Amino acid sequence: MSGGLVSLVYASTASQPFRETALEELLATCRRLNAARDVTGMLLYRGGRFIQILEGARDTVDELFAKISRDPRHHDVRMLIEEPISERRFVEWTMGYHAFRADPAGSPSGYRDSFADLESGVDREAARRALAELTLWFRVRSTRTSEVAR
Repeated sequence: MSGGLVSLVYASTASQPFRETALEELLATCRRLNAARDVTGMLLYRGGRFIQILEGARDTVDELFAKISRDPRHHDVRMLIEEPISERRFVEWTMGYHAFRADPAGSPSGYRDSFADLESGVDREAARRALAELTLWFRVRSTRTSEVAR
């Protein structure tokens, strides 16, 4: 593989609503295939919208994004950010996942019920900062959830 290590962030809309079992099946498939491709990342799903971060060799990530863009389970697939990275942010897993809770009343400080600010494309630097914060939040929350499950 050539082209160096990259991080690609995209947003899409599910063609049909995903039930929890369908998401679990999708994640199992993604984890298996991404491990074989040496792709890591994070997947967020809420209200029919996906935000995904893919990390890996540029050629591999570009091929995977092209495949996702053609997948009939998605529409309105838009690349938000693609940038070279010196190290992976999601080295611990092949695909992290967190479904946002449907009830914002019990949500923690900083709860986001939309990806609109990330998808607007108006301020790319603000989107980068928001994605960095979202990534950090996800990693911390996933670590806590893993520790509680042990």
